[in-house]
Amino acid sequence: MQYEHFEPGIREIVQDFNEQGCPCPAGLDIHSRRQGYLQTVGLAGAAEQVFLVEDKAVDGIRLRIFKPSADADLAVVIYFHGGCFISGDFTTHDQQMRKLANLSGAMVIGVDYRLAPEFTYPAAHDDAYRASELIYRHCREWGGDPQRITLAGDSAGGHLCLSTSLRLRDKGTWLPEKQILIYPMLDAGGKSDSYRAYGKRYVITRDMLLSGFDLYLAGSGIDKQDPDISLLNRRDFTGLPPTHILTAEFDPLVDEGELLYRNLLAAGVDASCCRYLGVIHGFFQLSGISHSARQAIAQVAGLLNE
Repeated sequence: MQYEHFEPGIREIVQDFNEQGCPCPAGLDIHSRRQGYLQTVGLAGAAEQVFLVEDKAVDGIRLRIFKPSADADLAVVIYFHGGCFISGDFTTHDQQMRKLANLSGAMVIGVDYRLAPEFTYPAAHDDAYRASELIYRHCREWGGDPQRITLAGDSAGGHLCLSTSLRLRDKGTWLPEKQILIYPMLDAGGKSDSYRAYGKRYVITRDMLLSGFDLYLAGSGIDKQDPDISLLNRRDFTGLPPTHILTAEFDPLVDEGELLYRNLLAAGVDASCCRYLGVIHGFFQLSGISHSARQAIAQVAGLLNE
């Protein structure tokens, strides 16, 4: 492996991972996996102050609102966290949501959707959709503009963004103004070349990602290649809102995000795609050590203001 091809902060993580023999947490119990994720929070840097941070529960859905000012009619970002459908929460993504709110001037609303293995398919999908509908109905009460809603999310959260936009399009009552998918999980079979190239030695492994799908789908009876799970198998992207995709060079999912971009273009969707070099899956949460992470957060904030 040529470690010089990584950003300095990322290089240290990858090198340490390889020197330890590339340990994969897929075989650990779910509590240990979640605790391991929480232990990485410090790599996001210090938490910024935000004008208002408020927790709400609406019809059984837990939300956390990051409001950067007292202004009314703010643009709204509905953010779905990553974690392979089995981990992640407000804590793991707190710094990113704070930074996005401050940089963009938008109200960022995190969604606490149900996780596997306690809750299996379609629990997370249904929570993401219900949360979006609830936020659309109520965000004006909280200072947001329901006509300027963006869906955003990383990894499993990127999957939930796309799935939710498809459901909203099919319902036909409203659509988000745009969606931002950060290295989304799109194929439960992990068939791409990048899964083979970057699936073992780059910290977030093939087995980590695919075991998340396995736990989420357990007992559901749905096939892994069903187009509601492996969204790359969809053939009906027409009519989606403008979509912006971020990918990472050394990520098992890089091919998936970029193939989605091509499929969206073929369907006539206004789409863009930006690949960050020298970084791995999950880099968006590493702004304490990664220049590219800070750039990516600034890019997402800029997209919210376009």
